[in-house]
Amino acid sequence: MSALPRASELGLIGCHVCGLVCRDTGVEGVHCPRCHSPLHRRKKASYSRTWALLIAAFILYIPANLLPIMRTVSVGDVDDNTILSGVIELWVKGSPDLAIIVFTASIVVPMLKFLALVTLLWSSHRNSGWARRQRAKLYRLVELIGYWSMLDVFVVALLTALVQFGLLSLVEPLPGVVFFGLTVVLTMFASMSFDPRLIWDGRDSDD
Repeated sequence: MSALPRASELGLIGCHVCGLVCRDTGVEGVHCPRCHSPLHRRKKASYSRTWALLIAAFILYIPANLLPIMRTVSVGDVDDNTILSGVIELWVKGSPDLAIIVFTASIVVPMLKFLALVTLLWSSHRNSGWARRQRAKLYRLVELIGYWSMLDVFVVALLTALVQFGLLSLVEPLPGVVFFGLTVVLTMFASMSFDPRLIWDGRDSDD
């Protein structure tokens, strides 16, 4: 089965911001007629920028898991929790549902994002024809779930704001939550820097 024509072959270009398909005039500096954002045929330096952001995110993810993210202070007790110890404590104290949610958002989702982005970068750099449609769907999934990775940061912020009982109890954010927040932001920027059109480069068939 012959490959379908590309947008560039049809003289079309998509807006990176609003997704509007526009006519490619071949002139630099053209803006989208709907949102007025600059139109680009490709994201510049997609490979290098995505790799740099992804590596930086992975480096920051290490202290995000090793350092405590939250300190709970109550009468006669001070407890510092990392992400994993917090999950264990939630489970032990009778909140398995919340423990599973936090574990999924803070451990499973970031690791899957790292694995997915590395797979997309490696396969696209090799011009691999393997599962192009599935890889395109994987990229859209990575973008979709990226915002939910901030759940740990939201939980700490919410507890810090709500659980304030003077001398009886206190919740304080610790450095681990900063590293985790930076990890999430960098992985979001990494997925934004990746150009999904690289998936379809070099294709000779409609996969």
